[in-house]
Amino acid sequence: MTTKTMLASYSTAYGSPNVLEIRSIEKPEPKPMELLVKIYASSVTTADSLMRQGKPKFGRLFLGITKPKFPVTGTGFSGEIVKTGKDVTLFTVGDQVFGETLFGTGSNTEYVSIDESKLILKKPESVSFEAAATICDGVLTSYSFLKDIGQLEKGQRILIHGASGSLGTAAVQIAKKMGAYVVGVCSGKNAEMVKTLGADEVIDYTKSDFTTLDHTFDMIYDTIGKSSYIKCKDLLTTSGKYLSPVLSLSMLWNSMYTALFSKKKALFSATGLRKQEELRPLLQEIRNMLVSRELLVVIDNVYNLHDIVKAHNYIETGRKRGNIVISMN
Repeated sequence: MTTKTMLASYSTAYGSPNVLEIRSIEKPEPKPMELLVKIYASSVTTADSLMRQGKPKFGRLFLGITKPKFPVTGTGFSGEIVKTGKDVTLFTVGDQVFGETLFGTGSNTEYVSIDESKLILKKPESVSFEAAATICDGVLTSYSFLKDIGQLEKGQRILIHGASGSLGTAAVQIAKKMGAYVVGVCSGKNAEMVKTLGADEVIDYTKSDFTTLDHTFDMIYDTIGKSSYIKCKDLLTTSGKYLSPVLSLSMLWNSMYTALFSKKKALFSATGLRKQEELRPLLQEIRNMLVSRELLVVIDNVYNLHDIVKAHNYIETGRKRGNIVISMN
């Protein structure tokens, strides 16, 4: 008999990792244009941690004022299609896929139902389920920022703050592939890894403050939101760009101000809110890079779904290298 329930990481309140619990919830049934995917692996990200805490607080306008509107956690996933809606044409049962869910059922669960027109592609055979589950988080975000938002050009100098994290490890590789001179900022223990990924220089933030450097950059990509446009603007060239995926009131203000009054720009983008027709081509290009091994996915730890609290606790230590994955295997 087919079970009608599934296990999921569930949060009914904002707070520490301890607000997360594993619940049995109703298993989704695919609508006419949807795919039912059996999850083999899913991601846990810094963004997930912030959403769990309800930070920044003005973000609760979208996430839920007093408690999470979407209680199942996670966005990135990989798995196998086990059922399709009657109008599905792009996929079939048995296809191995990867993608991202937003504003609905999360991915830290056993099954997810997703429209075939959304952010989902067939998984390359050469890419593990664990690696594929992280693609729509760190890699897609960094590719979106460097290629579309910042429009990085060959020969430009870019500084990547948080170069050893999920977004950072992807950004170092992508920026180098695009022909830029790459300076990574991370802790000394991760310096060798960042160099191996392609960084031309690495700055140990525990020993040096990169904002005091005496040379300039065409782009500064702060993947972790630990700096600011104001602190970094003197490091930017005349038409340099400061980019960050971490929204704050100061980032919002500086984005609006520089758009009107400055050649130097502060640029923010919520990758998950971009149009699907803009993101799908980027995701396909990333898929090609994975197949050709021009891009490697760095995985720090893999946890079981029942250890979701441990995964979130580890992210909050700030010592994460690359990606954190939940395996359902």
